[in-house]
Formats: sequence, structure tokens, C-alpha cells
Amino acid sequence: MNSIGRRDFFGGVCGVAAGMALAGCSSISKGESSVSGHRRGNPIALSTYSFWRFKDGLKLPIEQCIDEAAAMGFDGVEILHIQMEKETNEYLQSLKRRALVNGIDLCGMSTHQGFVSPDKTKRQANIDHTLKTIDLAYKLGIPIIRLNTGRWGTSGSFDELMANRGIEPVLPGYTEDDGFKWVIDSIEKCLPAAQKAGVLLGLENHWGLARTAEGLLRIVKAVDSPWLQVLLDTGNFLEDPYDKLEQCAPYTVFMQAKTYYGGGLWYTLDLDYPRIARIMQKHNFRGWVSLEFEGNEDYRTAIPKSLTVLRSAFT
Repeated sequence: MNSIGRRDFFGGVCGVAAGMALAGCSSISKGESSVSGHRRGNPIALSTYSFWRFKDGLKLPIEQCIDEAAAMGFDGVEILHIQMEKETNEYLQSLKRRALVNGIDLCGMSTHQGFVSPDKTKRQANIDHTLKTIDLAYKLGIPIIRLNTGRWGTSGSFDELMANRGIEPVLPGYTEDDGFKWVIDSIEKCLPAAQKAGVLLGLENHWGLARTAEGLLRIVKAVDSPWLQVLLDTGNFLEDPYDKLEQCAPYTVFMQAKTYYGGGLWYTLDLDYPRIARIMQKHNFRGWVSLEFEGNEDYRTAIPKSLTVLRSAFT
């Protein structure tokens, strides 16, 4: 690891992610004001996924998502990459302008990749895809992209994976250790581009080898770089989530917060957000909290209710 310590860097990068100045952070504890001594609330973003949820007819243009998020009172927007209609520079810069005019930040980008494969060619294709999305985030002024480990693919469809609570068998002839090596090696190949662009890689507890807190942290600690940290999804630890969230909290720079009004698309969790906020505050998390609404209720009513819950908890 270079001369920048993980904890020192962590304190700085959370400030960047939250859009706060870094000056004086060595003498002021995280989340506190040097004037009032009071902790500020976490900024709340809206993932564009919250509108779509892969439902027919709801894949709204990113421009409309930005407008809606600003009108509802969010501080930022997290863009789901596969929801973007184009990738031209003209389009990217128009999104930046749209956000500025609306007084809202583009704070994150959720991307998809899968490094859990014995096929080196497939892993390289996913590395190349990740490098491309790092560049897209850089052009958009977005400071972090969400990474997935990918999964074994032995459970068939995603619906089947969800029916099995995210658990699937290892590919015959291989071990989990093989999978971890592929993921770690692949992420390490992305680090130089991430550092050059100033775009953090946020590894999410999103099924695959990061389904458990232990698996997620095994990868982050093995890579041991300030440019790979945890992007924590509150809805992806299906059993006893609070202890697992606390395990990951010290490494977390960005949080996705699930709500399930109208019943969840695959499952429903009764998450105690005041409790989650206390856990995160205990570990000095002051970064973005991005709403991922994943219920069946109309987004026009569910998203504002979700914002009220998150604002109340993360003040």
C-alpha cells in the first residue's frame, strides 16, 4: 500500500463523496462543525433505479429522473448505468448541465460486471467494461462507481437466485478460493485507471462472493487500496442484517438504502433506519445515502415517503 493510510484516506474521501471541503479535516472529527460542534446530516440521493425497477414502461430517461429527484427534494442522483440512453460526450455533458440547473449532484454510478469466471477472456471483457464506466463517471464528474463481484451462474435466472436467498453452488471443478482470486486480480487491474480518474470503486454486498460481510471484506482487505472501499446496500443482507452492516461500516464510503412500499419485488425487509443510522454514525460515516426503492407501490407516492424516512433517520 502507498504512503496514504487507509483510515486517513477514508476520512478525506467521505468528504469528497458528500461534496464537502476537505480543509481542516485533520483537526475536526468527521461530521462535526468547527463552529457549532454539531454533526451534519448525511446527504440523501435517489438512484434512478427507483423509478425503473426493471418494470415495463418505467425506464425513465436520466434527464427526467434528475428533474423528478430535484422536485422531490433529494440532494443528489445516483445513475444506473444500464438506464442511460447514450454514452456520447454530448449526452454526458447535457446530464451534468441538467443536474447543475436543478441544483442537484451526480454522486454515484451503479455499474454491472462479473469477474467470477474461469474464462480469462470473459474476465478481461468485464475489466474492459469497468474501465469504460470509470471513464464515463470521470466525464460526468461522478466520484464513485458501484462494483459487483459477479456470481457463479449455477442457479440460472436471477429470480431463481432470489428464491434461494442469493445462495448458489460453486461451479463444478472450482472452489470459492478460485473465485476470490479472479475477483481480486480483476479489481487490481482496474485500480490504476480509478486512481488516475479520481473515481472510487465501491464494492457492493450484491450477491456473488460479496453476498456475506466476510466475503465482501475479504476482497477489500486483500486489495488493500484506498481506491477500493465498500458500497453498502442495506437490503442485501437478508438475515440478521444489523451485525453485518456494522462489520462493514468502517470501510463504507457510500450507502444504498432499500425501501419496499407495496411489497418487495423479490422479498421485503423491515429495516429499522434509525438503528442503521446509529450504526453508521458510530463509525463516523458521513457520506451519501442513496435511496433504492424496490417495492411495487407507485413511485410517485413511495419515493417521497422513503425520503421522509431517510431524512428523519440520517439527520
